[in-house]
Amino acid sequence: MAKDLFEKIYRDKGPLGKWAEAAEGYFVFPKLEGPIGNRMMFNGKEVITWSVNDYLGLANHPEVREVDAAAAAQYGSAYPMGARMMSGHTNLHEQLQNELAAFVNKQAAYLLNFGYQGMVSTIDALVSKDDVIVYDVDAHACIIDGVRLHLGQRFTYKHNDMESIEKNLKRAEKVAEKTGGGILLISEGVFGMRGEQGKLKEIVALKEKYNFRLFVDDAHGFGTLGKTGAGAGEEQGVQDDIDVYFATFAKSMASTGAFIAGDEEIINYLKYNLRSQMFAKSLQMQLVVGALKRLDMMRSSTQYKDKLWENVNALQDGLRERGFDLGTTQSCVTPVYLKGSIPEAMALVKDLRENHGVFCSIVVYPVIPKGLILLRMIPTASHTMEDIQETLEAFSAIRERLENGTYKRLSAALAASMGE
Repeated sequence: MAKDLFEKIYRDKGPLGKWAEAAEGYFVFPKLEGPIGNRMMFNGKEVITWSVNDYLGLANHPEVREVDAAAAAQYGSAYPMGARMMSGHTNLHEQLQNELAAFVNKQAAYLLNFGYQGMVSTIDALVSKDDVIVYDVDAHACIIDGVRLHLGQRFTYKHNDMESIEKNLKRAEKVAEKTGGGILLISEGVFGMRGEQGKLKEIVALKEKYNFRLFVDDAHGFGTLGKTGAGAGEEQGVQDDIDVYFATFAKSMASTGAFIAGDEEIINYLKYNLRSQMFAKSLQMQLVVGALKRLDMMRSSTQYKDKLWENVNALQDGLRERGFDLGTTQSCVTPVYLKGSIPEAMALVKDLRENHGVFCSIVVYPVIPKGLILLRMIPTASHTMEDIQETLEAFSAIRERLENGTYKRLSAALAASMGE
């Protein structure tokens, strides 16, 4: 007789799920309330918010709110009904695509309902079983899930390691020569946990030696990097050499949706072969209209990006001056690395939130190695110098308590109960 399918679920909740009873509602699935901004409400208290990816501070901008409200009133939340291919296509969808393509210096673009879903589907559409995928071992989960759909060979390279990239391109070439397929190399413009930019310039240089196409997920670079905000490719001077460019609306655009961009023939092919878009309802009109407004604000002025980087530099410089390890971030993403266990991390974050009014995300194993705590901070254009100064003072206090064992003592009971 077959086992009960759910037996494994009852037995093993997973590396994060086992902490659910102690963590849910506070450390995971927390509820931030009030208008999106530099300060929000958590557990009835005002906190400085460093966990919202509203890079340019557009989420609660009065002009944006006005356009969003007017679009919702005009179109409701249903229009247009149906998938783009059948009945969900409009002039405004086309307009947004054209404007996005021009903004990132590509011939064409195509809208995606969601970034995660769109990334998975784009990878699936770009490769066949004879093709080979080469991708960064630290790639976002949406890339990993897209690669899992691939029926052919795939190779991971060490994070941002050019020697490893070239080694795996050689392996991929040998396979592709046998199968008659091609090679797709996938990198991120900015890696969302570490904050490092992908080595796009160096990867592009390898095109002189190897025949591959480059697909870049620039979710964190779009709107924040480059002279115009067109992303990591523009920042590194290789935007033209990115074959398929991806970005989401969920960060700099403070909305829902995403897009891919590239040569017109490639985008047309994807338009007719992206299963997640062919068989899914069209992006709602209110989101399309809202995205047009946000893009116009990004395009017409660098004031939001300039303010963002003023805050990024003040926060990151202040943390480094106090001796904190930020790794090798080259972006707005601000990771603070500390040594400690998961229970210690919980005690530390609770202290930050309850006693210092600072809310930031906590990242632990299995996302990062055991024994490390990563406090991931996202500066935005809406933060103030007062926010930054209060946060720097709070971080100095929590590091002292981490080093003198305060958090270890506070977390001892929890650690014992969880077998840590």
